[in-house]
Amino acid sequence: MPPPNATPNPIGQHGVIGDLKTLALVAPDGRIDFLCHPNVDSPTLFASLLDPENGGEFRLWAMAEGMGQKQIYLPDTNILLTRFLGPNGIGEISDFMPLDGSGRIVRRAKAIMGRVTFALHLDPRPEYASLRPAVSLDEGTARIAWSRDDGTPQTMWLHTSIPLRIEDNTVVGEITLSEGETVYAILCPGHEGWGVPDMDYVRSSFRETRAYWHDWVSRGQYPTFWRELVVRSALTLKLLTSAEHGSIAAAATFGLPEVVGGERNWDYRFCWVRDSAFTLYALSRLNYYDEAEAFIHFLMERVTVSDGDRSGLQIMYGMDGRAQIPEAELPHLSGYGGSKPVRVGNGAFDQRQMDIFGEFMDAVYIATRARGKPSYSVWAKLAGLIDWLCVNWRLPDRGIWESRGEDKEYLSSRLMCWVAIDRAIRIATRESMPADLVAWRQQRDAIQKTIVEEFWNPEIGAFTQFRGGDTLDAVVLLMPLVRFINPRDPMWVSTLKAVRENLVHDCLVKRYVNGPENDDGLEGEEGFFSICSFWYVEALARTGYVAEARLLFEKLHSYANHLGLYAEELSTDGQHLGNFPQALTHLSLISAAIWLNRALTADRSDPHHAGFQMIEDPDGIF
Repeated sequence: MPPPNATPNPIGQHGVIGDLKTLALVAPDGRIDFLCHPNVDSPTLFASLLDPENGGEFRLWAMAEGMGQKQIYLPDTNILLTRFLGPNGIGEISDFMPLDGSGRIVRRAKAIMGRVTFALHLDPRPEYASLRPAVSLDEGTARIAWSRDDGTPQTMWLHTSIPLRIEDNTVVGEITLSEGETVYAILCPGHEGWGVPDMDYVRSSFRETRAYWHDWVSRGQYPTFWRELVVRSALTLKLLTSAEHGSIAAAATFGLPEVVGGERNWDYRFCWVRDSAFTLYALSRLNYYDEAEAFIHFLMERVTVSDGDRSGLQIMYGMDGRAQIPEAELPHLSGYGGSKPVRVGNGAFDQRQMDIFGEFMDAVYIATRARGKPSYSVWAKLAGLIDWLCVNWRLPDRGIWESRGEDKEYLSSRLMCWVAIDRAIRIATRESMPADLVAWRQQRDAIQKTIVEEFWNPEIGAFTQFRGGDTLDAVVLLMPLVRFINPRDPMWVSTLKAVRENLVHDCLVKRYVNGPENDDGLEGEEGFFSICSFWYVEALARTGYVAEARLLFEKLHSYANHLGLYAEELSTDGQHLGNFPQALTHLSLISAAIWLNRALTADRSDPHHAGFQMIEDPDGIF
């Protein structure tokens, strides 16, 4: 049996499976090298992606030398198929997590052509790889047992039709299959009442899982162009939702670096209000509204009474709604490519970030347009937040990028405060909900005046990152997207030109240029933020540069991994950086694709679609 890889699989070389509680990363070599269990923000069971030697993994693969590896998803599902292709045989592994609440991982290996030898290697390292469990065999079934820090006993079982043995506290086995033969390996939590799974369970759970995903996809409304890419992004966003709580994780992982070898290694397994609201906006545009209702309910249960400059709404919560997410470092993990420290928890949970109200109210606005007025109890809490915001929108904060530097007056926060009050006014007016509309309109207009007068820098011809500064921030790309400014306004066209000259490199966009004026409190640079790249595409399309936007979208498509998935960031050589898969990237892809689709299918003889004209470039922006 070969030893584990000395180096981790590249971040982007993974598929992902999940059960709406947690997600597992599966590499083309058949290795599950990252899994938190039972929930996405629980401790890891496998983390060899972060420490190849000590992190733990669950590998199932075809053993023949020189076999090629390919991965695909079964169409319109989150069932992953890993194929091993060789001159003397073809083997396949199907990986999925049933949606029955069992927390199981089902792996099915099959010889498609010729004779294929499959091998199994199960080396669990629970509790963030802080211990090695007791491993034993009981009539061919592997038992894994350990105790958590609080003494709570934990048990998992591996039920399989592959003959097993134990070597160095690791479960291993091999079997040779003839063409058409199948074996299974099912990793099960130690719950009572679920029964012992067998091949019949594999078949039935496969059918049920496939049917669930087919039904979910069938309820969506997808664009004509790039349908497959948008469907994959939507399925990925759905995997990040919690069926139990209604919360939405920002990503499936923690500790994956923004720069390999650097210190920007964060934990994104929690529910950010901003990321979740953006996710709901994207899903709503595809005709998915149940997720929005579930999240609004989740968040309204978290809102507390405002206290002075504290609004009663945090920027993030645990997936179960807990408010405390203390940050800690795991020095025993070597880190992806030596990137340390590996962090769990997130110290930004108690930051003030004023933009979250805008993203959330925009999502509520979209949901109410489809599902009607909110309940009175929900509206009372929403109106209370807006009343607080009308008094406190001038407060400095850490901004949309949650800087670890000093509080400042960020454009992102002012802009999204404007969005929050504007959308609240629209909801109250359309649905006849009680509100102090006079005060709300006064403050909305005051914010707009402040942005135009205090965040515009005539020397560089652009809106800037914070009041009175001269640093550009890609967040300005949201200004036409949230309908703050007309995309043909000369101030906006000038800003777009400045963004292109300072932040855009081909199709890739930096968040900002880090310097003394906007020190974010961290060492080193970061990659290109994919959400900013897709914002740029959409901003171009809305401004009228549809042909250029389409070309850049296709270039960004070329950076997707072999399954259409994206991490948080990209490097110029195509590496995926940061946590994976990242909700922000996939939701911004959906939004850009929908807008481009509208532009490309619009009737250009209709004056109502003049905004979609593919205009020339009189100012030489390109």
